[in-house]
Amino acid sequence: MTAEYFTYKGVNFSPISYSEEVLNFAENEFQVLDDDVYIVTYPKSGTNWMIEILSLIKKQGDPSWCNSVIIWLRSPWIETKEGQSQIKDVLRPRVLTSHLPCHIFTKSFFSSKAKIIYIMRNPKDIFVSLFYFAKMLCLYKDPESFQKYLEDFLEGNVLYSSWFDHVKGWMQLKDDSRFFFITYEELQQDLRGSVLRICKFIGKELNDAAIDSVVENSSFKVMKENKMSNYSLTPLEYLDHRKGSFMRKGIVGDWKNHLTVAQNEYFDKVYQEKMKDLNIKFFWEEV
Repeated sequence: MTAEYFTYKGVNFSPISYSEEVLNFAENEFQVLDDDVYIVTYPKSGTNWMIEILSLIKKQGDPSWCNSVIIWLRSPWIETKEGQSQIKDVLRPRVLTSHLPCHIFTKSFFSSKAKIIYIMRNPKDIFVSLFYFAKMLCLYKDPESFQKYLEDFLEGNVLYSSWFDHVKGWMQLKDDSRFFFITYEELQQDLRGSVLRICKFIGKELNDAAIDSVVENSSFKVMKENKMSNYSLTPLEYLDHRKGSFMRKGIVGDWKNHLTVAQNEYFDKVYQEKMKDLNIKFFWEEV
């Protein structure tokens, strides 16, 4: 569906929404503000769910902003051509979004008081979600086959390259007070508790009714029905809605419906090899 990827400092990008110039600006020239909050993820890890949660927190649980302003304008991407043109219209405190790996993230963050919320997800579920998403979004090369795409994913031959490198890079900040990490699985298991933890991290106090509203209005069902959040307004040349739904299932463990025994064993072998030096136990490893 798209042209060949190009690489910027070892990471794959699509020429459609990215360029060397745009990425260099994001890394070296973009100015982080001290009250910024950045949502950082590897693709298909719960990015838009977190945008919705933080949008609702920002408005004390009132869903009217989420129901009237498109999600990518509420929290633009700092490394895309489109996002960089939209950031000027975001009112402070800004909530901004990125898939960038740690080594090319905007340098001004590291000398600021800004905060990062980093969301991770079981990479098997990411892979399955990405397989369907890549068929729809123009930024991705259309998967040749499920098996070939599994190999590409595990080797990092996809947009934003290796999931393993992304997670290991960002986990270097796990003890930094400006860095908060959470998993998609934790959000699924206890959304209310997760919202309370997020509020504490960003220094936002909400009453019980506001917290309840955040939880209710950031549910998969509500977001899927909200045209401002479900990506149904994305132009067809960017996202081919005829090939599927942007919000497909929103569940944990869908990989079990897709991976064969052999594919699962192959995935586990690569995972254990790539992650062996990272002394962190992730939520999905305990299930």
